Amino acid sequence: MTIPSLLRVIPLLCMLPLAAQAQAPAQGLVKVTPLGGQQGEFCRFDRAMIFEDPNGTRILYDAGRTVAGAEDPRLGKIDVVLVSHMHGDHLGDRHNPAPNAGSCDKPDISASALPNSNSVNIAVKTGAKIVTGSEMPSFFAAKLKQAGGDEKNSVLVRFGAMQTINGVGITTVPAAHSNGIAGDFVGQRLGDMLKETGITAYAGPATGYVVKFSNGLTVYLSGDTGITGEQKEVVGEYYKPQLAVMNIGDTFTTGPREAAYVVNELVEPKAVIASHANEVATQNGKVIAGTKTEQFMKASKVPVYVPLSDKTMSFDGKGRCTAGC
Repeated sequence: MTIPSLLRVIPLLCMLPLAAQAQAPAQGLVKVTPLGGQQGEFCRFDRAMIFEDPNGTRILYDAGRTVAGAEDPRLGKIDVVLVSHMHGDHLGDRHNPAPNAGSCDKPDISASALPNSNSVNIAVKTGAKIVTGSEMPSFFAAKLKQAGGDEKNSVLVRFGAMQTINGVGITTVPAAHSNGIAGDFVGQRLGDMLKETGITAYAGPATGYVVKFSNGLTVYLSGDTGITGEQKEVVGEYYKPQLAVMNIGDTFTTGPREAAYVVNELVEPKAVIASHANEVATQNGKVIAGTKTEQFMKASKVPVYVPLSDKTMSFDGKGRCTAGC
């Protein structure tokens, strides 16, 4: 090879490692751990899940009533708390006094978290940021301050924007649902007036979330919602999630068949985790025949994973479950 030819080849050889690095697949697994009411089961009030990024960032989604307060030993380190909307079964008006309190069909939610909420108490204890949209951030800032936390840990992210926290991207997406703040969370005279008149305080529209993890996995968290056009145009076509967490509870959210339509025709993820079924969905870890959960599983064209409490599932960057499913 002549010297001029060699001089042309050397730069190309130097670029090969960079090209290989650019094409290398994202590494690591996202771990998803449901924190439900009964270990190994999918029960009536189960909403809460912890998502752990490969870099160690841990996100608690809709703590609700099954996380046994800020002292729940299952929590560990929490960096971010997500709250889809202000209803007590998601924000956490009351909760289990301890993990596995009560039973799947008769959960013990006797521990009150009012007026702070379970979500706020957990955020104060762990130092986590509460990331929400709509008019919720100002409410959470005030609550954090009142509970002895840092009001700056209430972080706003509205539709079309994205916050990056510890290497994980988070945005809100529209959800068709109500989102009033009950008087019990407000407290004092205004709270009493709200309860007496049967109305709630304004908190803006309810939301879902899209979360982008460092291994390339994008997850759609539906929140409580009906069928919306945004599920196709915004979530499915723009964010293109590989994994969805879909509420299937009927009446309050999409029912099992409607939820399957969202998954099959609108969002089109590679896999889905059922949520918010409002029923005793399993016995001994097996889905009960005739339940909404079974109906959803049969109607979905993609794999459906049942969120059995305390059982960790792992997902790669393409939405494939590699363990625990």
